[in-house]
Amino acid sequence: MSRPFTPYPFTLVRHPARLPSLTGNRDAGHHSVVIVGAGPVGYTVALGLAAHGVRSVLIEADDGVCVGSRAICISRRSLQIFERLGVLEGFLKIGLPWTGGRSFYRGEQVLHFTMPHDENQKLPPMVNLAQYHIEQILLDRAEALADLIDIRWQTRVTGVHTREDGTALSVETPLGAYTLDADWVVAADGGRSFVRESLGLALNGTTYEGRYVIVDILLESKRPTERLAYFDPPCNPGSTVLVHKQPDNVWRVDYQLKDGEDPDEAIKPENVIPRVTSLLEMMGERGGWSPIWIAMYRAHALTLDRYRHGRVLFAGDAAHLLPIFGVRGANSGIDDADNLAWKLALVVQGIAGDRLLDSYSDERVAAARENLAQGAKSTEFMAPPSFAFSLMREAVLGLATHHAGVRSLINPRQTSAIAYSSSPLNVADDTGAFRAGPAPGAVLPECPITILENGQSRLGHVTDLLGARFALLTFSEDGAVSSTAIEALARLSAAAVPIALCPISQRSATGARERLSVDHTGRLFAMFDAHPGTVYLLRPDGHVLGRWHSPDAAAIVDAVLHALDQS
Repeated sequence: MSRPFTPYPFTLVRHPARLPSLTGNRDAGHHSVVIVGAGPVGYTVALGLAAHGVRSVLIEADDGVCVGSRAICISRRSLQIFERLGVLEGFLKIGLPWTGGRSFYRGEQVLHFTMPHDENQKLPPMVNLAQYHIEQILLDRAEALADLIDIRWQTRVTGVHTREDGTALSVETPLGAYTLDADWVVAADGGRSFVRESLGLALNGTTYEGRYVIVDILLESKRPTERLAYFDPPCNPGSTVLVHKQPDNVWRVDYQLKDGEDPDEAIKPENVIPRVTSLLEMMGERGGWSPIWIAMYRAHALTLDRYRHGRVLFAGDAAHLLPIFGVRGANSGIDDADNLAWKLALVVQGIAGDRLLDSYSDERVAAARENLAQGAKSTEFMAPPSFAFSLMREAVLGLATHHAGVRSLINPRQTSAIAYSSSPLNVADDTGAFRAGPAPGAVLPECPITILENGQSRLGHVTDLLGARFALLTFSEDGAVSSTAIEALARLSAAAVPIALCPISQRSATGARERLSVDHTGRLFAMFDAHPGTVYLLRPDGHVLGRWHSPDAAAIVDAVLHALDQS
């Protein structure tokens, strides 16, 4: 018997249409950047541009944050990005952190995995919170920056007209139609991107046959937050079930349909409720529960071949569709936005040539292909695309109950930060110069440090030193910045980040600066294969651009000018 749906345990914020002052021909004027789509990716681009002082118009066809079950897992890398954008507190306050999960085969545990998480880390590997929370946190920050981010609700794109120097967007609202003219358009309008279709572009790759029913339920439980996977469970033989705990006593349940099941029938409450009831009984959850959302999902592994098309740039699901297994979808889109925002900001400000945006496409297409490769492996295990894959999976699961050596094959390959090792921006290392440390293209690794500032000291982490500029990490015994680094910094808009080796009590007066970081654990120098005189040049997104043990100022300056296409 069907039950009435219970609403989500919070109030969604809705917004009326907001239009600018329109001229007689209803032309809304010219803008440097228009972002289509106010989802996590669109907000992240807008906030990233704002961090560089660049204004944008953010348009959204809906009237507020999303409803329903979409992205639910935010990775450490995404949290680092959100910290730079000033919104980390909301994610940690609402979200449920987790470090691993368990997989079961026919009721017996066959895997207990943990994601990388050691004493160097500041943030959890993963935090669970639903996309409506994600969007609300980002929206609150965007509204606080109203002088830089103009959000327009109920604004639907109906036409895209490109030219060499920009793009005109025809839009419709409840108050009328008008035209937005932009130097640059960021298409973050999701998997069914109207902008992408208007330009005649197609995603390439694989769409899998397996279908999953997605169910959000309300359930009070003291069960810990972890990823739970059930293969061929007693409650739903022949199927695969995933379970994630979310804030507000909301649980996400995904279960695979069997071959031949009618998808339209499968999502009817009278068919969903018995399956979820059986699952909860198997898990030992005896409390009352209510369904609040039911939908259907099908795995895709697709991408555009290029993310830049003239003055239009694609990001998130508009650029690629990734399988949910390994939670790469939203996290990859957030990484797209972070990569794009600083580059687009420097182009808009005239600091960089627009070829810098080609590197956005190069880097993020390569990242998408890596994500697709990992996601495909996870998908083929979670939802076998053929009889042969099914046989292989059953063999692995059967062996895993007694043979630990095969359990790694069950690992869901959770998302992790991707290095741009083949980026055209990278400065090549001197052969054999570094035996360890983050190579050009890699993300800055985390490590605790002590930060001395204006006579006060506090514990921090090396990622705290990043900002909206290029940064020069200079390693020394006492924190003194070398003359070479000073000469380079004088010619660049970059931040000096001095890092001292010796303990605070031994720091010489000559090394004293307004702000200094100290490797109090003794781990940072080794992690970077650094000695006094070593320099790391970081991009605004925290990726390494170049590194030198004995640099000259010209090499550092040339590395930045090369990236900016100004050399």
